[in-house]
Amino acid sequence: MKLAPNNFARTGAIIVALLCVMSIATFAADSAKYVFLFIGDGMANPQISAAEAYLGEVKTEEVDIEQLSFTQFPAQGMTTTYAADRYITGSAASATAMASGQKTNIGVVGMDPGKTVKLTTLAEMAKEAGMKVGIVSSVDIDHATPAAFYAHVPARGQYYEIGLQMANSGFDYFGGGRVRLSKTPEGKPTVLEVMENKGWKLVEDRKEFLSLQKDGSQVYAYNYGFASDALKYAIDSEKDDIALSEFTEKGIELLDNPDGFFMMVEGGKIDWAGHANDAGANIRDTLEFDKAVSKAIEFYKEHPDETLIVATGDHECGGLTLGFAGTSYKSAFKTLANQKVSYEWFNEYVLDPYKESVDPEEAKLDDLKDEIAEYFGLTDWSPREAKLLQDAFARTMAGDKERPQDEFTWLLYGYYEPLTVTITHLLNERAGLAWTSYSHTGIPVPTFARGVGQELFNGYYDNTDIFHKIVEAANLKTLVAME
Repeated sequence: MKLAPNNFARTGAIIVALLCVMSIATFAADSAKYVFLFIGDGMANPQISAAEAYLGEVKTEEVDIEQLSFTQFPAQGMTTTYAADRYITGSAASATAMASGQKTNIGVVGMDPGKTVKLTTLAEMAKEAGMKVGIVSSVDIDHATPAAFYAHVPARGQYYEIGLQMANSGFDYFGGGRVRLSKTPEGKPTVLEVMENKGWKLVEDRKEFLSLQKDGSQVYAYNYGFASDALKYAIDSEKDDIALSEFTEKGIELLDNPDGFFMMVEGGKIDWAGHANDAGANIRDTLEFDKAVSKAIEFYKEHPDETLIVATGDHECGGLTLGFAGTSYKSAFKTLANQKVSYEWFNEYVLDPYKESVDPEEAKLDDLKDEIAEYFGLTDWSPREAKLLQDAFARTMAGDKERPQDEFTWLLYGYYEPLTVTITHLLNERAGLAWTSYSHTGIPVPTFARGVGQELFNGYYDNTDIFHKIVEAANLKTLVAME
């Protein structure tokens, strides 16, 4: 039987349509349904290498390294980080580049350099595609990096507006540091009050946090330390605190569903320790970040054909280098194991109380010698070390009024407590580490990937490409269009 010409056309159209559907279905089957993006803020090769060398020496007492979980990922690349208006980037510009695939200026969150266009983010695309979305950070959840995935503001300091956009994001889970309640305008409700009124489940207590179950609620779980709205440094963490890895693990539990999820997890206090040149705290937070990645790896092992894990940094911080002129070719990473607290803890619980209790004219460095030994293991000072500590102690006791911001003083102490930053500098030097800055640097950062689409992350590329690679791996453009 012969078919009429219009039947040929109709039949051909049906076949083409079926092939297209089959192609989309096949592509979707090969795409990542569960996507993790881990961002170590201020983390580049030096921070990773220091942590691995520290682990190796502590465990074997020999020259060795122990790889972190994500440095064993099969796909590895190097990523440039510059902003639209400055070579050395900041967290807002870098996170916006990764979240939206477009460069922006320093301090701008989720908008173009002209501050007029709101850029669509990975998290928003995932939500529109029907996936659940979680945002986790060890620093304030309204900080630049997490904000770049859910907020759009001209300036990163617009914390109240960022918090309101979080409340209205429609996302499913936020975990980590607390929003800055101190930034609430007079006469306005706090962000927490706004969220509660919108039906968010707010959880601060550890016991309540651990008992959270999936019930369809939007959840904001937070914890904060003694000095800020961020989590404590990992080195200072206590049993009642909630760690970054635990926020990650609970997020996986709450977000897991047949339609998939996107989760961004930031190790923000790696950056803060880098600014302060505190290698001991920096390494411990890098290890906690790695522990958070390990939670995703456990999930990946249960869903290897549906999961993508990407781990990267937004920039390097502090200009950390594994080598110091005073130790030549020698390193002693295990020395950092003697450090029991962060610079922040020492200031809060040792130095500040001492300054309040003693007349500056009667203060003596020897008064703190035992505490310096106890908390940092810094004993048997050389004449050079003793001179540096004595000078820093005098600056600390003089206070801000007699601490001129001349070049010499800035290079020694930055904007940190002179005595404390000198203690960490000397301890770092003994370990064979050195710093060049109290700010970010412009070196490329490594990017690691495992899972569906991992091959996309090999090579040398820009941080904006991370957005495009994840979009491709998760087939987000197609999913959004179909939705």
